[in-house]
Order: sequence, then C-alpha cells, then structure tokens
Amino acid sequence: MSESEPIARLLTPEQIDPELKKRAEQRDGFRDEYPFASHWFEVDGHVQHYIDEGQGTVLLMVHGNPTWSFAWRRLVKDLSRDHRVIAIDHLGCGFSEKPQHKHVYTLNRHIQRLTSLVRRLDLQQITLFGHDWGGAIGMGCAGRLADRFQRFVLMNTGAFHSQAIPFRISLCRIPLLGKLGDQGLNLFARAALTMAVETPLSAAARTGFIAPYDSWRNRIAVHEFVQDIPLDPSHRSYATLTEVERSLAMFKNHPMQLIWGMKDWCFTPGQFLSEFRRRFPGAQSLELPNAGHYVFEDAADDVLKQARQFLDG
Repeated sequence: MSESEPIARLLTPEQIDPELKKRAEQRDGFRDEYPFASHWFEVDGHVQHYIDEGQGTVLLMVHGNPTWSFAWRRLVKDLSRDHRVIAIDHLGCGFSEKPQHKHVYTLNRHIQRLTSLVRRLDLQQITLFGHDWGGAIGMGCAGRLADRFQRFVLMNTGAFHSQAIPFRISLCRIPLLGKLGDQGLNLFARAALTMAVETPLSAAARTGFIAPYDSWRNRIAVHEFVQDIPLDPSHRSYATLTEVERSLAMFKNHPMQLIWGMKDWCFTPGQFLSEFRRRFPGAQSLELPNAGHYVFEDAADDVLKQARQFLDG
C-alpha cells in the first residue's frame, strides 16, 4: 500500500452524525424492501455507508449512477443465506455522506475508497458484482488488489473507454443546464425510474431508488458522475479509466459471468457487451431480451438464478 493511499476506519453507530444516522434509519415507504443493518467507515474524513450480510465466500456489490446499494436488495436477501454479501454506497450516494466538493467524486477517488474498505475488512477471494459505473469502479479496485479477486459478475456496465454516450446523457453534461436538471429538478434520477426499466417499478422500489436524492445538496454525486465520463485525454478521469482498462487483461482467465438487459439504451449490447466478450472470450453470458438497464429489476428472478448457478459452478 502506497503512503498516499487513504486508510479506512470502521465506525460504530455512536460515531455517526445523528442526522446521517437518522436518514439511514427512516426508510419510509421501503423498509421491507431494504431491511439490512447499516455499517459505516471513514476515509479522508468522509463517512460512507455499506451493508454486510451473511457469512461465507465474499460477494462485493458495487452500484452505479443514480442508484445505491438498494439496487442489490433482492440479491442480498437471497445470496446472504450462504455468502457474505457486502454492498457499498459510494460517497454522495445512498446513506453515505454527501460532501459538496466536486473533486471527491472522480473515478480515482471512488476506486481509492473502495480499495481502502476491501483492505480494512481484509476481504479475500472476492466475487465482484458490478453495474453501470460500478463496473469501472469495481474493476479498478480489482486491478489494484488483483490477488484478492477471484470471480466477476458484470451487468450492463463498462470498464474501458468508449465514445458511445447517449444524447440524453450528453444533455446533462451541458454547463449550468445540466446542473440545474440533475441537482435542481432531479431529472436524471427521476428519469431513470422509467427510462432504465421496461417493466414499471413498484411504489416501494420507486421510493427506495429516489429517497437519498431529495435535495439539491443530496444530488451532487448524481451530477458529478455524469460529469466524470471521460471522453478525451484532458478529462480528469481519462488516465484512471485507461488504468482500469489496461488492468482488465489480468483477469482474462478468471471466471466471469456477463448478464445483460438487451434493451439498455445506455450500456448497449452492441457496444459494451460485445466488447466484454471480445476481452473475455471465456466468459459466460446471459442475454435478457426484455430487460433494460436496471436488469436486476426487469429480470430479478433470472438474474438471481444465473448468479447462483455461476457461484455454485
């Protein structure tokens, strides 16, 4: 571990800011969906939330934007019966702290914080589950701690450079206009409730997905994730994504399961699933023709069945 790498400190509930803890305890309208105990850690003075359920081999679940660990709830409930399942809330997401400094929301900083937690919990023989930005962040962590990662389950995600950015996301990157839409009107997170799925979400699911993003301040990470898409070498996260992409070759012979909602307009099968298959020719694939970007919502039973088959295999 380099001297510059941040070190995580595990926190007790008594050490958590009362307001932060209160938000995690309320769960109005989605408590039954997300009944898990809260855990906390601190890196560089910022507090992050995660859940840690069950015992056994480690499954590390890493979400994207604009979701949080709530997205993994069905997998956590089932797989924690015979695995240890850890699902993190990135800084600015879910029940984690939401600092207002945009420099903490870069790809490198997200990877550093996840890496610090993996080290602090001394996780070994990890199976990574990644979705959306969770693929790049999770694979970035794996690249820096390669000896700790054993298997991979990737869903509608990317971990390499691509120019395939949808027009509707490009609009969110327009200065001032994007910030007003993402943070002021909550358009990005609200749009995902319908645009990321093919089957309407339940009322509890809609409430759960949107709950952490209820004010301008609390939507900063949603906005900064959109700004952090590196399309050219001058971008703040271009070099980090290059590092992630290069590290993929280390895992070419590791067991990998690709699960894809084929109606995803963002991480499209033609661009992203095809590229993963090219890089990992031995990977197993499950194509779900009627599922969108939130594949874990549109095809929850199929995703769980395939994940269990992969883990048991």
